[in-house]
Amino acid sequence: MMNHSQSTGADYNYTIVRQFALTTVLWGIVGMAVGVLIAAQLIWPQLNFETPWLTFSRLRPLHTNAVIFAFGTSALFATSYYVVQRTCQIRLFAPKLAAFTFWGWQAVIIAAAITLPMGYTQGKEYAELEWPIDIAIAVIWVSYAIVFFGTIAKRTTSHIYVANWFFGAFIITVAVLHIVNSMAVPVSLFKSYSLYSGAVDAMVQWWYGHNAVGFLLTAGFLGMMYYFVPKQAGRPVYSYRLSIVHFWALIALYIWAGPHHLHYTALPDWTQSLGMVMSLILFAPSWGGMINGIMTLSGAWHKLRTDPVLRFLVVSLSFYGMSTFEGPMMAIKTVNALSHYTDWTVGHVHSGALGWVAMVSIGSLYHLVPVLFGHGRMFSTSLVNVHFWLATIGTVLYIVSMWISGVMQGLMWRAVNSDGTLTYSFVESLEASYPFYFVRFLGGCFFLTGMLIMAYNVLRTVKAPKDSLPALAEA
Repeated sequence: MMNHSQSTGADYNYTIVRQFALTTVLWGIVGMAVGVLIAAQLIWPQLNFETPWLTFSRLRPLHTNAVIFAFGTSALFATSYYVVQRTCQIRLFAPKLAAFTFWGWQAVIIAAAITLPMGYTQGKEYAELEWPIDIAIAVIWVSYAIVFFGTIAKRTTSHIYVANWFFGAFIITVAVLHIVNSMAVPVSLFKSYSLYSGAVDAMVQWWYGHNAVGFLLTAGFLGMMYYFVPKQAGRPVYSYRLSIVHFWALIALYIWAGPHHLHYTALPDWTQSLGMVMSLILFAPSWGGMINGIMTLSGAWHKLRTDPVLRFLVVSLSFYGMSTFEGPMMAIKTVNALSHYTDWTVGHVHSGALGWVAMVSIGSLYHLVPVLFGHGRMFSTSLVNVHFWLATIGTVLYIVSMWISGVMQGLMWRAVNSDGTLTYSFVESLEASYPFYFVRFLGGCFFLTGMLIMAYNVLRTVKAPKDSLPALAEA
């Protein structure tokens, strides 16, 4: 890693990083609480209280938007603003514009939290928000790009650290994805129609949808990984050359993988096959990055015994490796014939979302919060350890239950009697899934409990007098 001894925290704009770091924890709890509620509704439907805005159909997009854009993107804002200052050894460019990105983003989150339960939606996965909010997102995102790239442009170091390449790619690509996919014809303040129609609309949507996963939820968080894993481990990146190969391979290939969401649909067959092949090739750079992160611990493996923050970061990489193996496998048409529309897909998403995205964010925040508030460590390391086990057990319960449920559903739906009639009705497959829905709900409760413990720990760290929490001596 680079030497930051020439610069002190006083030289940097930490206010914006603090704001985003604290709101990340808040929105994480909100988004995951909604997730636990809708998981409970699938077992006990009466929990919608016969209220339209509490139904699964309206809360589910609220959950996905809250965890991806409120929790995940706030974590990306916080870490990218911190990392770009530290690695460029310069204060953040355009501080007023940076402040605008914070308050603007919070306004977007609140607008989503109001409009989605009211049923105002474009009906596009991860792009449900109506056109006035979409325009606001575009303005804030362009402002974000100006602040980030402005800081890189006036850097005092000749080198651009690899984490900034990932953050930069994520910022540019998400802007392009959002603007293209959100092209719409407004008919009123809360209603618009997509500029695209039919299969083209579906193809543009999943070009956006999968690359929101590929660039926002992968490239952005890899930027986080490439800074915080070496920092927490106290070791340089295992292979800098591999990190550059990883970067260019990932951004060249990911953009083509979207059609694997549309196997066996009206999308042209060659497009489906292209998406499948690109998804399979994508396995290589994904694992290259995962191996690079884990091998960074060479010579520092002993730290895992005493450092739960490092444990969060390393286990997140293991989940990243697992879900980027599973994704290409599920993109194979014959596998997809079984997995499509089942809970297996839900399990895969949460392997990446809880295991990779949430855990790398949590680990990064546990590294970041003490630095931002003038401490050597978090208020309670043992609570960080408790959080680690709650998050890990919660994630495993969630994804294993969804794997079993999903494969079972796929097999039940395709089972036929000797006369060609279906062996099971859809209701029978749903009934068989109930025990696994309960385990999934339990996993969500574990993960949410961990987030509440984190909020308490963060609050105590923030409130502690400066320098009252010295760094722990290494065992």
